[in-house]
Amino acid sequence: MKARLHLVVLFGGQSAEHDVSCTTAAHVLRAADPNRYRITAIGIDRDGRWFLADAAMSALARGQHTLPGRLEPAGTPIPASGGITTTPHETTVVLPLLHGPLGEDGTVQGLLELLDVPYVGSGVLGSAISMDKAIAKEVLDRHGIAQARWHALREDRVSPSTAAALVDELGLPLFVKPANMGSSVGVSKAKSVEEVAAALDIAFAYDEWAVVEQAIVGREIEVAVLGNRSPRASVPGEIIPGREFYDYEDKYVDDGAQLLIPAPLPPGQADEVRALAITCFEALRCEGLARVDFFYETATGRFLCNEINTIPGFTPISMYPKMWIASGLTYPALIDELVDLAIERHGRRRRKTDR
Repeated sequence: MKARLHLVVLFGGQSAEHDVSCTTAAHVLRAADPNRYRITAIGIDRDGRWFLADAAMSALARGQHTLPGRLEPAGTPIPASGGITTTPHETTVVLPLLHGPLGEDGTVQGLLELLDVPYVGSGVLGSAISMDKAIAKEVLDRHGIAQARWHALREDRVSPSTAAALVDELGLPLFVKPANMGSSVGVSKAKSVEEVAAALDIAFAYDEWAVVEQAIVGREIEVAVLGNRSPRASVPGEIIPGREFYDYEDKYVDDGAQLLIPAPLPPGQADEVRALAITCFEALRCEGLARVDFFYETATGRFLCNEINTIPGFTPISMYPKMWIASGLTYPALIDELVDLAIERHGRRRRKTDR
């Protein structure tokens, strides 16, 4: 019988997306094949302390159906990375489900590189570039990928005249975002100079850099990408927000948004946005998985890249898995493929560094 893999599910974290991660982890543990994986659940609390998630491990021992709807990052304290061990008889793969800073931004990926263990998703560089919206936009600009007009600025360079200057440059309304955050945390839609100034204060509560973008009149289209050197794209999906824009409450609290999968696009446009998603994925040095978000601009018929998420929401009702399910890949099979991609990438990278 083929030996099981040791799958370490890493969840929680110190970012504002902590709760999303805890919910995602519960769904992954429930779906992972117990005949293929020996699972260890490790939680990181909001203060950065690492724990073996004892309650989750006990539930797994009783049966996956006993797992709660979300995991708690509490239990036996362990040193950072203390539960991520390898043996000659077992391959360990880490599935980091840490959304946002200190998890999705290359920091944990760097730790896992030092531990010499395979992990799901992009490497240090791809994670860091993609997490920082300002840097990602610069890279996409260099690759000629269309985007909304935007401006990035650092907190200490904001003056009383900044908001008015941004409105003169980009018009109204504007979206103001922390450069390093996800799940629409800290994002505001501003319709006046005064609202832009207030939105900057909100964004700077989460990061020292902010991105200010022209609001686009159009449809929100997303594509899931999967793979390493030969990535492939799912059928596209469309989000129709239940609020003024697809904010945190709309995603995780109100459940008012409509998710259309596949997106109602003519075949030519669907193929265009799928190809564009792969171009963005490769331009930003992504591997494993990412969800690429676009605007379909009504006035011009263009797809504009909004952003890329290297650890997207991963519950069965999240857009990333749902788009792959609609493309013919089941949720458990998606987990399996991501683990296989992690092992392939690790072996390839090691061959380049073991000299």
